[in-house]
Amino acid sequence: MVLTIVILVGAAVLEVGGIALIRMGLLGARGWIIAGGAALIVYGLVVNQGLLDFGRLMGAYIAVFFVVSQIIAAMVFQESLGRATLAGGALIIAGGAVMMLL
Repeated sequence: MVLTIVILVGAAVLEVGGIALIRMGLLGARGWIIAGGAALIVYGLVVNQGLLDFGRLMGAYIAVFFVVSQIIAAMVFQESLGRATLAGGALIIAGGAVMMLL
């Protein structure tokens, strides 16, 4: 299970990072778009290394993706978490935990 969590965190960093790079490219520095696309390709390879069946893997991944995306939104784009994001995020994380543990 630890290996799957490490894989999911790595995949989330690649996916959210790739999307952030593309966003930065669209806002000005066009070269970041190619780097973002490359990160998304590697993400697809990494996420499929998880040791759960596909449905459970993606369900658990959504929770990890949410957490990583909020960290990057705060650190890179200086966005803050609102009440709706926190409430919805708690449900997402609870669902991901159920997918991983049961």
